[in-house]
Amino acid sequence: MKRKKTLMSIMIGILVFSGCLYLLLPDRNQTKVESVKAVASAHKEQTTVDKAVEDTKAEEQVQTEQADESDKPITENIKDKVREVVEVALNFLKRDQKIVAIGDSLTEGIGDESENGGYVGILNHTFEDKNLNITVENYGKKGNRTDQLLKRLEKEDVASSIKEADIVLITIGANDIMNVLKSNFMNVTMEPFQEERVKYIERLKAIFNKINDLNPDTQIYLIGFYNPFERHFGEIKELGMIIDHWNDAGVSLAEEYDNVRYIPTKDLFSNTNMDLLAEDEFHPNTSGYKQMAQRVLEYLKKSNEKTEINTVEVAS
Repeated sequence: MKRKKTLMSIMIGILVFSGCLYLLLPDRNQTKVESVKAVASAHKEQTTVDKAVEDTKAEEQVQTEQADESDKPITENIKDKVREVVEVALNFLKRDQKIVAIGDSLTEGIGDESENGGYVGILNHTFEDKNLNITVENYGKKGNRTDQLLKRLEKEDVASSIKEADIVLITIGANDIMNVLKSNFMNVTMEPFQEERVKYIERLKAIFNKINDLNPDTQIYLIGFYNPFERHFGEIKELGMIIDHWNDAGVSLAEEYDNVRYIPTKDLFSNTNMDLLAEDEFHPNTSGYKQMAQRVLEYLKKSNEKTEINTVEVAS
């Protein structure tokens, strides 16, 4: 990565040096003006003093007018060249981005049989295949709940990465739901999930606020829940309702922040003939993570239309 940044700096330096060199090149029109002045001087010696002075003044006036007319487009052209150099440099800088992924096992990539790091790894490999200057750092940890992620944001390595991040991706909350489900699986009712949902919103808001304290310029993406129970427990309608209510909470909270976007995933895993879950019937398999990566990339494109992210497709 350092090498890429060094090469980029050299290229920008060459461009800026070329712009400056252009500014210092001799003006050919000015050379022509000096030549005309020399001819006028020779003519002055061959005529009378009074007529030479009169002719010289007239000649200089013409030359001044011609020089003014010729200098105008040259000046504008130089400005255009300098502007092009600056714009090229800014375009290089825009392509250099850092993405930090935090959260639970879905961020870590548990269930990905290819062992490439789930949706985060797929995104990283895609950027590398396209030779984009986009670094991806993964701080996903299996089993993390919102309260645990909030504490991890205090750790120096995680905090330092977020301070430098252009984009923060988050998957969190599935283990909050599972914690309640384990205690109420034989008698699933909405009440305990509704109570925990209120606490989830409070902790998720604290997570957003902490990230913004560390880096108010970053863009945050909250990745929503899918329903892993739909295939085997589709008759338990309460499970689907719980997922919907918690997703709605994420949508509503994201709307309270200018720099937070919500990315839905439930539809990717619903009513499909594709096998998108791993052997544990909870986490996505490689195909499921690829679906997630494609969805995340679609949302990144919308927020990064001026960068090369907007032209990227998930690698096969």
